[in-house]
Amino acid sequence: MGSDQEAVRSLLPNEAFLEDADVNASARAPRPSPSTSHPWLGALALALVLALSGCSAFSRAVKEGDVASQEQKWAEAEAAYLRALAADPEASEVKVKLGKVRQAWSEVVLEEARAVHASGDLDGAMKRLVRALELNADNAPARELLGATLDARVAAGNVALKAERLQDARTEFDAVLSVAPDHAAARRGVDGVQVAWARRWFGTGEGLEKAGKLGNALVAYVRADQERVGATAARERAEAVRQKLRDEVAFLVVASPVEDRAGAPDVAQRLAAGRLAAMLPTQLPLRVVTEAPAGREGVSLDLSLERVLPLQVVEESQRTQRYLAGNRSVPNPRRGGFETQLLKAERTLEDVERKQAAALREYLRLQAELSMVRVAAERCRERERRQCREALQECGDAAREASKPGELPSECNPSRCDTKACVAEEVLLVAKAAASLEKEKALEAALEKAEGQRTAVQRHRDATFREPITVEEPMYSDFVFDVQLHRLTVTASVTAVMRDLLKEQQVPAPNTQDYAVMHEDTAHKGYDRYGVLADPVQLRNELELRVEVGDKAVSDVARRVKERFDAYRGKRVQDARRGMVRPGAEDVVETAVRALLLTADAPPQDILQPLGRARGLNRPESLVGL
Repeated sequence: MGSDQEAVRSLLPNEAFLEDADVNASARAPRPSPSTSHPWLGALALALVLALSGCSAFSRAVKEGDVASQEQKWAEAEAAYLRALAADPEASEVKVKLGKVRQAWSEVVLEEARAVHASGDLDGAMKRLVRALELNADNAPARELLGATLDARVAAGNVALKAERLQDARTEFDAVLSVAPDHAAARRGVDGVQVAWARRWFGTGEGLEKAGKLGNALVAYVRADQERVGATAARERAEAVRQKLRDEVAFLVVASPVEDRAGAPDVAQRLAAGRLAAMLPTQLPLRVVTEAPAGREGVSLDLSLERVLPLQVVEESQRTQRYLAGNRSVPNPRRGGFETQLLKAERTLEDVERKQAAALREYLRLQAELSMVRVAAERCRERERRQCREALQECGDAAREASKPGELPSECNPSRCDTKACVAEEVLLVAKAAASLEKEKALEAALEKAEGQRTAVQRHRDATFREPITVEEPMYSDFVFDVQLHRLTVTASVTAVMRDLLKEQQVPAPNTQDYAVMHEDTAHKGYDRYGVLADPVQLRNELELRVEVGDKAVSDVARRVKERFDAYRGKRVQDARRGMVRPGAEDVVETAVRALLLTADAPPQDILQPLGRARGLNRPESLVGL
């Protein structure tokens, strides 16, 4: 161990190097470990390092700012002072220097603004004055000059407004409002520009309307109304032009008087032109008229009421009503389930006990065999010991009788006591003991399983005996009673002939449809004893069903007319879509506006949006009155 200590000491720095050999014993004294030194010393050193580095960055930034300020490099000086404040936000002297730099910079920018203002560049002067006020909000000369500049721009905007240079005027007013949102003169100027735009677009619309370009006129009126609501009568004129366009593109349905062949005027009047018009959508240019000008799109509709057949049928049938007749005792189904589980558990217990008995018999058999093998092994060992004792006695006798001292007689051979005659018995004894141990474990497992199964049987037996043998259940009976089904059906046969107005020579194709309305109700007597309440018949009136069947017929006719209208407007929409490659052209606008009026219920966006962008509409939906 001493050599190990010397080897360890030889690894120490004061003994491993020659230049440290003369170090005294005090130098070799153990130094305190960092864990045993004061913990606040490390934190204090780290704080000092950070403070020194921060002070270095702060002082360097202040020096750079001072140099840039002396050289009148205001942007660099401001950036340097801002870096210094980032290092030390509480440095009041740096804040003072930054304020002075910004004041000086503001004066420089103000001088530039004055020079630019003198040259007539009001926009450049305004931008520089805004910058000067951003640097120094207390710069009164800059604020005063900015006010004069804004007034000058408003005056320039008014001059442009009077000269009808509306875009230039709006640019001047918007620039002033971007700096001073509350400038009253600029707001009045914007209002004036909007009114002027509205009047200009209104005049354009009037010219287009006189020229017969109603689609373009409608767009111009809508644009005038969006520029300034109420400045002109654009909204009223737009509605009038929209109505003219609707009349022009309207799909006409020429409905002749209904021919009543069934002699049912109450049903025939439900098929009149007024009812048909009420069934059609009102926001679309789809009109029901009695006469139509030549060359108009539409259909001619002839309706004839062939027959009205009311039919009332009464059907007899029977129904059953279940009622409680009493109670009766029945075997308890829960007890039956418990008994089944108990029987199953008892059968399982019998199997377990049978296996337990077999394991016990096997264990006892092996125990008997083990006893026999053990007795045989003991006898063999006793025989070996007896033979060995006899050999030893013969050896002693022979040694005493030996003639030569020191000579070993033949009777003293050690092999006589080293026999292996009992090896087989011992091996068999070990095998029988191991087999007996295994059977003992199997017997113990069988005993535990049998005990657990007996406990389960007892639990099932307790649950079975706690459950009653019988229970009471309700007994129901069925009461049969007579029911009458009353059914009233009104059937109307209507023949419709629909011809295209532009194809007068076409062969008419009559279409006869049967429309049926049915109402039914049941009636039976009341039997309070069995809980059957009386239900008298409550059929609807035949007049109500006749009115309903007429409405059903006219609704189907309106659906077929709407299908014709959809085919008509689909062609107009396809024509408008083909022209969307140049949505600002006058002919394209005419076609597109008419297609939009035909699709007022759901205007196609691929036509509406390009048209609105081409004509500068904020809400293109206004074209169709939405």
